[in-house]
Amino acid sequence: MNSIIKVQETEIQKKLRFLGIKKENECAYIGSQKLNNRNQYHSIHSPVDGQLIAKVKYANENEYEKCIEASQKAFEIWKNVPAPKRGEIVRQIGEELRKNKEILGWLVSYEMGKIYQEGLGEVQEMIDICDFAVGLSRQLYGLTMHSERPAHRMYEQWHPLGIVGVISAFNFPVAVWAWNAMIAAVCGNVTLWKPSEKTPLTAIACLNIVSKIVKNNDLPDGIFTLVIGDYKVGEFISKDKRVPLVSATGSVRMGKIVATEVAKRLGRSLLELGGNNAIIITENANLDLAIPAVIFGAVGTCGQRCTSTRRLIVHHSIYDKVKNSLMKAYESLKNKIGNPLEANTLIGPLINQQAVNNMMNRLKLVQEEGGKLIFGGNHLEGNYVVPALVEAENHYHSVQEETFAPILYLLKYHSIDEAIAIQNSVPQGLSSAIFTQNLLEAERFLSVNGSDCGIANVNIGTSGAEIGGAFGGEKETGGGRESGSDAWKVYMRRQTNTINYSTQLPLAQGIKFEI
Repeated sequence: MNSIIKVQETEIQKKLRFLGIKKENECAYIGSQKLNNRNQYHSIHSPVDGQLIAKVKYANENEYEKCIEASQKAFEIWKNVPAPKRGEIVRQIGEELRKNKEILGWLVSYEMGKIYQEGLGEVQEMIDICDFAVGLSRQLYGLTMHSERPAHRMYEQWHPLGIVGVISAFNFPVAVWAWNAMIAAVCGNVTLWKPSEKTPLTAIACLNIVSKIVKNNDLPDGIFTLVIGDYKVGEFISKDKRVPLVSATGSVRMGKIVATEVAKRLGRSLLELGGNNAIIITENANLDLAIPAVIFGAVGTCGQRCTSTRRLIVHHSIYDKVKNSLMKAYESLKNKIGNPLEANTLIGPLINQQAVNNMMNRLKLVQEEGGKLIFGGNHLEGNYVVPALVEAENHYHSVQEETFAPILYLLKYHSIDEAIAIQNSVPQGLSSAIFTQNLLEAERFLSVNGSDCGIANVNIGTSGAEIGGAFGGEKETGGGRESGSDAWKVYMRRQTNTINYSTQLPLAQGIKFEI
């Protein structure tokens, strides 16, 4: 294990000050305005070395109301800004993120625990979605339809919804917010963000960056707001009729609560929830491609991605070969576990001690069910663990549920239909992949009778989605779609228009109604 070198406090404070983060931070941010209250401070410790990074206050209902009121006022102005002009603001945000990529990537790594290269990659996702949104601002297309009535024209157009509530998770503390906020912004919406209580500091840094652009363009602060808190803030957002769309990323349990509360008021919810993602390796696979993809998918972000590879479904004829290759590779990874800010580290810590306990308990359960731990799975120190390889059966309760930890279950299959059935036989449906050089197997996997996931890849892993495609999954993953393609439509309301440019009033369906 790499040494867990503590970052010098003076260096930490210097970087935090540069990002506008103080030792003690407020409960809510309306752009550049900071709202204070008398609530107690909550400490944010780094999973890297356990050090106290800073403290934050949690917002109460009063601060939440102030943010909503500011958002409502800002929306009345922002919705009337032409979409390409809104795109120009997002372009400037993207440029500011480029300037701050290294230091913001550092904070993502230090507050969340992913390696620095992944922290940089997450900020790059923010930059990429800004670029995408800029182009989108000139392409919010509607359709023109032919009317059955003479001298009539039918068309549809899209209007902004209003306030978009964004509830984000700790594992991608800034990128998922940007997926929502930048697309919502060019669509004419304003956003109210509740970050994970585990990673509020990266959220504060992001608000400081975007607020600078908003202020420089003489726009209202309420276009982007931030409310820091626990589940209570999530309840405020979910139950609030003034928030027509709630985008929530997190556990299935949390998503069901959000969906229920939003549905009660007939609002919209965009859910990105759990993933129990599998890779199928057929006897026709190129293992030089497959093995590295499996390893990154299983241990990247220490198994804390929603797209992490959790199940490996291997053809029986090459099972032992694949298993031995993985065990050899995992052995070499043991020397690359440690401080995620060090250049040669590939595996950082889990987010906290509870995550460590969850991993240990799950490994105990799967072995009680008949699974065999064949590598790793031990707790090192702090929040650091050795990734685990487990031989198991797909029907085990422990395999059916997602564990946010680096546990990879190895499963055997005999036919491609059996492999696909195993892949689909879990409650979640986010990401999936197959490695094969056989065209028929690849097409079978992508067909209507193939993977039931929102993402299905051939000869690449389950992790690493690009922003150009719509991101999301089916079943208990929630059915939401974010980021690219036409995911922008969820942030807008569709309006169908008919114009009569004749001097007659014919009715549809040939109805006669003469007075």
